[in-house]
Amino acid sequence: MLAFILRRLGILTVILFGSSFILYNLAALSGDPLADLKLSSDPNRDFLIASLTRELQLDVPPPARYFLWIKGIFGIFLGHPNFGKARDGSLVSHSLALAIPVTIRLVLTATILAIIMGIAIGIITALRQYSRFDYAMTFVSFLMFSLPVFWVAVLLKAYLAISFNNFLKNPIVPIGWIIGLGLATAVFWASLIGGTRRTFWIAFGASGIFAAALVATFSATGWFLNPSLGPLVIFALSIGIAYGVTQLSVGLTNRAALKSSLTMSALTLLSYYPANWVFSHHPGTFPILAMAILAIVFAVVSGLAFSKIDRLPIIRTTVLTALLSAGLLLVDKFMRTWQPYMQTDAINYRPVPTVGQRSDLLGNDNWWLSSLDIITHLVLPTLALTLISFAGYIRFSRGTLLDVLNQDYIRTARAKGLSERTVIMRHAFRNTMIPLTTIIVVDFAGIIGGALITENVFGWSGMGTLFRNALFGFDLNLLMGVFFVTASLSVLANLIADLLYSVLDPRIRVGSGG
Repeated sequence: MLAFILRRLGILTVILFGSSFILYNLAALSGDPLADLKLSSDPNRDFLIASLTRELQLDVPPPARYFLWIKGIFGIFLGHPNFGKARDGSLVSHSLALAIPVTIRLVLTATILAIIMGIAIGIITALRQYSRFDYAMTFVSFLMFSLPVFWVAVLLKAYLAISFNNFLKNPIVPIGWIIGLGLATAVFWASLIGGTRRTFWIAFGASGIFAAALVATFSATGWFLNPSLGPLVIFALSIGIAYGVTQLSVGLTNRAALKSSLTMSALTLLSYYPANWVFSHHPGTFPILAMAILAIVFAVVSGLAFSKIDRLPIIRTTVLTALLSAGLLLVDKFMRTWQPYMQTDAINYRPVPTVGQRSDLLGNDNWWLSSLDIITHLVLPTLALTLISFAGYIRFSRGTLLDVLNQDYIRTARAKGLSERTVIMRHAFRNTMIPLTTIIVVDFAGIIGGALITENVFGWSGMGTLFRNALFGFDLNLLMGVFFVTASLSVLANLIADLLYSVLDPRIRVGSGG
């Protein structure tokens, strides 16, 4: 394994520096950074040309200048990397340090949501091949995949920002919207559940009535202005999480796992008021991390207490239930921060922004308000990116799972009498993840490159914006800085994908052979 990793790192390093050498020289020969100054009538033109030539070392031929640039990059091994200076005299490393967190904040959430939603829906459509749900999701995925992101962003700004902000002035949902939302929910859940015609119409009626009644209750009680979950709703949702996670992980027949998970639901209810006291008196990231650690500790103890054999699957199930249930407490706190957030002068009951990374007038004296402000600025760009990218995951995961389900070992597993849940989750799903691993890992590496169009539409300044500025401004050092970061992550992502193959499929012997 070690020999394989070192060999792959050597090959990837050669690829990285070879591609950077080619790009550096092509970019250097494609444009002249001094072109605007040479045409300028400024009396200080000659001085500015000489100064910029000296700062950017433009008097050195591009091949030799590349090695001067790469010498500064090697400073990364000493802890002092030097990416050179941009045209405006600022350090490229400083620009990268400011842009990388912005891009991660913008794209990471959308990428994770797209992966989870895409794979989950893709697997369901594969299991329900040629059903109403399969046809509907196929239509939706092709539609989303074909839409340009800037057009989706404009629609989101118009309807989920401007219209929603106007709605909050008098948050009364018209009867037509209540009926429409109820029908849309009914069609979704009835198509998802499927089954016989009787089952379809029962699911249609129950889900539609429940959704319409829920929206009508929200409208009548003013929930949109002062939302919250409350301890009883959190407890009910936590029980649902316990059953769902147990079913997917080990099956409901494993009573020890179910009891352990339900214990975490009860602990979530008991911790509601203590957790909110901590959130109110000690706001910040540390209490949230401490809560997550405590949830894991209690989950491990609960799993050990209820299990006698197969402890690892039971502990894994309990930990996942505990973390998701604890997340409900955090969601509830942010929901109860919604009303004071809207009442601030900086927001003034228009909480969904259309541009920018945060509200500069809000200030940083209240951690929960500042965090909620960051979240609201993430809503539209995250949703735009998720809608566009998750469609590809739906189609790819559906096709991959259908191919796996036709394999001989799946038929053998079913012939042995294994339950359908065991066949799908332990055999088919694991092998479906092998080809998906490449796409997922590369997508995670690509997020640091930024979403150029999305950043431009929503007024964010991340890696995509840096790349655009470098490209149109003939800023070679800035362009190479962006390239080096994104290319390094890309080659490392390929290495990680190869290592994950051996984890998902024990038949793969990474590093064997010459």
